[in-house]
Parts: sequence; C-alpha cells; structure tokens
Amino acid sequence: MKRLTVVLLLILLSCKNEAKIITEKETDTEVQTVTEMENEVDISVTEMWNNYVASNPDFKNQEIPEFDFFHNNRKDANRLAELTLHGKKQASSGLLYLYQQYNVDLPQVGTKQIITDFDGKAQAIIENIGVDTIPFHKISKDYAAMDMGTDIEPLKKWKKAHWGFFESVLVENGEKPTEEMLIVCVKFKTIWPKSK
Repeated sequence: MKRLTVVLLLILLSCKNEAKIITEKETDTEVQTVTEMENEVDISVTEMWNNYVASNPDFKNQEIPEFDFFHNNRKDANRLAELTLHGKKQASSGLLYLYQQYNVDLPQVGTKQIITDFDGKAQAIIENIGVDTIPFHKISKDYAAMDMGTDIEPLKKWKKAHWGFFESVLVENGEKPTEEMLIVCVKFKTIWPKSK
C-alpha cells in the first residue's frame, strides 16, 4: 500500500520540479510522518463520497477511493483542483519507469479518485476513462490540453513541466530522460459534483 501511495503521489505531482521518494530504507520518523498524513482525512472527503453514494446507490458497497491533490504547492494544487472540478483538466501523466520500479499496476479504466485542494479538502471525484502508454515525443496537443487544462500552447507547457519533473525523478535514480521514455497517460472525467 505504501508503494502504491508513493507512485500515486508521484503521478499526481507530475508537474513537480523536485521529487522526494520515501523508501523503506529511510528513517522510521519519516515513514511515521507519511503514515500520520495518510490517517488525517478531512471530513469533506468522506462527506463527498457519502453524497456521491447517496445519489448513486449502486456504489454503496464500494470503499472510499484514494484521494490526493495535483502538484506540489498550494497555488498550483488549488488551481488544478479547480480545473478538474470544472472539467477542464481531464488527464494526468506518469512515468512508466516509476510503475516498474515500484512494481505497481497501471491505473485501470473505471477507477475513481477524490481530488482535493492542497489542504486536503475534497473538490471533485474523477473516474478513469482511458489509459495508454505513449512515448514522450508522441504526446499530442489534444492530450496535453486535457492534462494542462488549457488550450493556450498546451503541448509546449506540457513538455516543459513534465520534462523537468521526469528528469528530476530519473536523475535521482541514475537515469536520464529521453524523448522515447514511456508516459502513462490517464484520461478521466469529473463525475462529482454533477455539472449544473
């Protein structure tokens, strides 16, 4: 579960310029801090899921899905949560290398996730609708627009943000980024709250 959490965090922070991966080799204090953060669930997360289930009783037996925010700082995390809430951000990108390194399954179509703001307050529920593995240099303008939540130079912005993040992760592991590195491209839709 810890490895899955680490990989999901890295994927959600895909625009991040620096990555700190907590491994089993690090001190008990650091691992305890992560465990404490995982146990601190804002009440809005539970409330949002309960409201979703009340309107969609077919999901009453499902456990509350994973929850987290995009990016690594308050301003960007809150901006991306807002874009997700309004259906403008519809994708996220991860490095296949990380899935392989941590021996974690790729995201699955149909998986739900609660997106929070930087403070952990629930903003939206998303559901994966497509998962592909694509070389970095073959990412399309349309996909970049879905991931970045903008149609203003989306591919240029996507490449700049993601190259920097992927480079930092790879360098930490003695690797180098390449134009051929494989990206796990997850397309999703915002399913809650319902559009007005």
